[in-house]
Amino acid sequence: MTTGPDGGSGRSGALRLALSWFSVAPVRADAVDRRTAARALVLVPLVGLVLGGVVGGVVLGLLALGAPDLLAGLVGVAAGALLTRGLHLDGLADLADGLGSYGDAERMLAVMKDPSTGAFGVVTLVVVVGAQAAALPAVAHHGLAGLVGVAVAWAAGRASFSWCARRRVPAASAGGLGALVAGSQPTVVPVLWLLVLAGTATLAVPGRWWQGPAAVGVAAVVAVLLARHAVRRLGGVNGDVFGAVGEVTVTVTLAVLALDPG
Repeated sequence: MTTGPDGGSGRSGALRLALSWFSVAPVRADAVDRRTAARALVLVPLVGLVLGGVVGGVVLGLLALGAPDLLAGLVGVAAGALLTRGLHLDGLADLADGLGSYGDAERMLAVMKDPSTGAFGVVTLVVVVGAQAAALPAVAHHGLAGLVGVAVAWAAGRASFSWCARRRVPAASAGGLGALVAGSQPTVVPVLWLLVLAGTATLAVPGRWWQGPAAVGVAAVVAVLLARHAVRRLGGVNGDVFGAVGEVTVTVTLAVLALDPG
């Protein structure tokens, strides 16, 4: 591990680490230690806001050019994957394969480390990518308000990381991201982010201020349930759990935002 001039303890070091880990931004982290990594998880929803804003802008721009909704949605999903190196989608597929193996924790971890993707992973990716591609244009059709909605969805996905890494949750294995940040987050961190994002989401659907907070709330419940199930099966968290819970949170938030109650 390396330590920068400030020992990696400053917010700037944590933000650089968050950008380096969770985006393709050409940023070099000064330090990779537990304290800086813990602070990076607190700040990573800000990275999500930016990434979501870019994805929403891409979709909104394509719709303005007359692109079909499905094309705009698929390009938006592709843009999101490129901006994150497909990191979270890979974690989603790995966790789906692990849970689908119906083995013990050791067997699950072995399946998740396998570089190939099994049937459970493929089906899960198809469903999640398809749902995001369908929901993105429906949200973006709200214009600038929809842009806020997409940004909030991506931020909510990253905010779920701090829930997965809350105190008293162990790491599933000795190495990787899970071991570095497991148990590092006080519960107040994801709760505060939930409140901030729910408040911001009141702007996401014109004429229905309640739908945005409802989307964030439903996604939070799903994230909690998925994280609890993964921890119970694996005995802790790893990087794949973070990625999977994050992608599912994004998807559920977008899906609820895309609903039109009439």
